[in-house]
Amino acid sequence: MTIQQLEYVLAVDTFRHFARAAEHCRVTQPTLSMMIQKLEEELGIKLFDRNVQPVRPTPTGKKVVEQARRVLHQVSLIRDIVTEEERSMKGTFRLAILPTIAPYLVPRFFLKLTEKYKDLDIHILEMKTTPTLIALKNGEIDAALIASRPVESELQGQVLYYEQFFGYVSRNEPIFKNELIRTADVNGERLWLLDEGHCFRDQLVRFCQLEQVKIRQGAYRLGSMETFMRMVESGNGITFIPELATYQLGSEQKELVRPFAIPKPTREIVLVTRKDFIRHAVAELLIKNIRASVPEEMCTLQAFQRVV
Repeated sequence: MTIQQLEYVLAVDTFRHFARAAEHCRVTQPTLSMMIQKLEEELGIKLFDRNVQPVRPTPTGKKVVEQARRVLHQVSLIRDIVTEEERSMKGTFRLAILPTIAPYLVPRFFLKLTEKYKDLDIHILEMKTTPTLIALKNGEIDAALIASRPVESELQGQVLYYEQFFGYVSRNEPIFKNELIRTADVNGERLWLLDEGHCFRDQLVRFCQLEQVKIRQGAYRLGSMETFMRMVESGNGITFIPELATYQLGSEQKELVRPFAIPKPTREIVLVTRKDFIRHAVAELLIKNIRASVPEEMCTLQAFQRVV
């Protein structure tokens, strides 16, 4: 049994297809298939059911896959120990970021960071909260930026900054005339919200007590915050945007922005890692650069803000 064989097993489990798994591992399909077959012969079991498409692990194969995932994560920690001891800014670092954070935050720090640390290969992956946490627990990513503190016992989080929610209101809406948005002013009739599974949506629904939106909104699901903004700009309805998004708006777009009345709904942007995380030097570098890239007042929770 070798580490390489375990990597091939995980690849097949991920892609559920031998050819795509081989392409991912940069080997030929016969090579990958032969290595997995040798492992199956050594263990005396079949790891995958090849008679179905897509292929899937056998019941025993599922248990082997999970153990292989744990083993390979521990192997990766050995490399991380050496890198951390040298305080090295080299190698690959996989960072997942929510789709409602990435477009507005990444341009503020990423290029400057990668230009300065050319040997540090930071892979940015846009993922929703639930798959992000699963990937983190499985060791598929090194860290994540999400909009809440983790509750899982094996994870830990550090708040980087606080970000308010703002309304984005078309000129045809009655509340466009208001300087502030109050929760009583918001209903689901002409409201554009992200699909369920986006914590940005879930936090707003809770804060504005919009449980009925889940029932009303069937015809309004597009899934893209930028698309919703274009709809508002064309004179249709209301949506919500994060604070950093307002810094990317032109003068005419800023006329559509409305802050909430006090208490202002605010989300925590948190860097989350596993508790056995080792690459603290890279994490500290990220924390420093991200905090320096946002307005200073966003690094502290203000008295008029409420975390949602």
